[in-house]
Amino acid sequence: MGGGGAMAEAPDPCPPPPSPRMLPFASCLPGSLLLCSLLLLLLGAASPQDSEEPDSYTECTDGYEWDPDSQHCRDVNECLTIPEACKGEMKCINHYGGYLCLPRSAAVINDLHGEGPPPPVPPAQHPNSCPPGYEPDEQESCVDVDECAQALHDCRPSQDCHNLPGTYQCTCPDGYRKIGPECVDIDECRYRYCQHRCVNLPGSFRCQCEPGFQLGPNNRSCVDVNECDMGAPCEQRCFNSYGTFLCRCHQGYELHRDGFSCSDIDECSYSSYLCQYRCVNEPGRFSCHCPQGYQLLATRLCQDIDECESGAHQCSEAQTCVNFHGGYRCVDTNRCLEPYVQVSDNRCLCPASNPLCREQPSSIVHRYMSITSERSVPADVFQIQATSVYPGAYNAFQIRAGNSQGDFYIRVRLSSAPTPQLTFILQNVIPGCPKQRLDCTYAQALLSKPPPPRGRTFGKPGGILHSQGTNYRC
Repeated sequence: MGGGGAMAEAPDPCPPPPSPRMLPFASCLPGSLLLCSLLLLLLGAASPQDSEEPDSYTECTDGYEWDPDSQHCRDVNECLTIPEACKGEMKCINHYGGYLCLPRSAAVINDLHGEGPPPPVPPAQHPNSCPPGYEPDEQESCVDVDECAQALHDCRPSQDCHNLPGTYQCTCPDGYRKIGPECVDIDECRYRYCQHRCVNLPGSFRCQCEPGFQLGPNNRSCVDVNECDMGAPCEQRCFNSYGTFLCRCHQGYELHRDGFSCSDIDECSYSSYLCQYRCVNEPGRFSCHCPQGYQLLATRLCQDIDECESGAHQCSEAQTCVNFHGGYRCVDTNRCLEPYVQVSDNRCLCPASNPLCREQPSSIVHRYMSITSERSVPADVFQIQATSVYPGAYNAFQIRAGNSQGDFYIRVRLSSAPTPQLTFILQNVIPGCPKQRLDCTYAQALLSKPPPPRGRTFGKPGGILHSQGTNYRC
């Protein structure tokens, strides 16, 4: 009988004989002596010669084995011969011809008057003179009986058996409490042992933490996890925060929608005023570039390179270097033509003693200016002022040449200044970088009659006292 937990019927220890010649009298147990004797007599009358054969039949049914001492079939104690006959919390109870697997709390009373052979009579034993819970050993000394090891206890499957001197005790395992006769699991999660989450287990519990945290040394509290030190997927910069982390980007980059990667910011596309000349986007930054002949001032402005002052020009000794925005120009040092003579680097004087100077301006001044293209207008370009004034003198200002497009006009101030003041004003935007030559004159004359029509050149004593010619380059 296997460990099925049900009562097994005791099989007939006297199996039916295979033939009349093979039925031995010794195979019958006392409980069936009458039946076997009658059968033997009947068979003996038919075959008298069989009684002369020796008695050698010793086969028993399943669950029994032949005992040569008692010449009977005796029950096999499967609880001792089969390793781990009953699994789990079941206990093994030997039975006639088999065994039972029952709960540890179950009690079995052997039915001595039931069907099947009675158990073998144990040999005579000496009376136990030891107190309850003890038994004599080979030296007749009283030793404790381990009821737990010998399954002599009545603890329930949910309880633990603890052997004690002379007795035993049934207790509940850790994590359980006794309710009535049974041990019931304690729900530790009701007592809020865990900081975040609690999972109840049979006889125990387990604490769990929310994402971004991990269990502390006491296995109950939760501590923050530094994801930045554990390989957070931030492309550039990682900042740990309580329970999570944040990804950030370096200057010049912006965080992508995925929250981890960084994309370059095209600063040049946001404004046209970042650089004075040209903005060039670069990974994580931008840079300002200047045209040829300029150098970067600070980070965004462009400053003209003065090739004449730095000596980076290629003008000869007979030439003068004239700097302008973005470049320079080499001009002849002496630009005075007959009858003028050079009195300074840019001034030519016509001597009064020379008859050819009677109808010419007394002096010519050459000035070079650089005007920025696309300059907002109107804009004051330059001013000139008389060096002296005579009572009753007539002052005349005129642009003689180079103003065919009407890009310039003159504004004269006579009352606010001690001497007449002339301002040249740019009124049209000059596209690109053209080269322009502008000739202008200033004349002061002493007259006893109204002045002639505008544009005439006066002779002495009211001749032209001062004139100025100017070249413009942008």
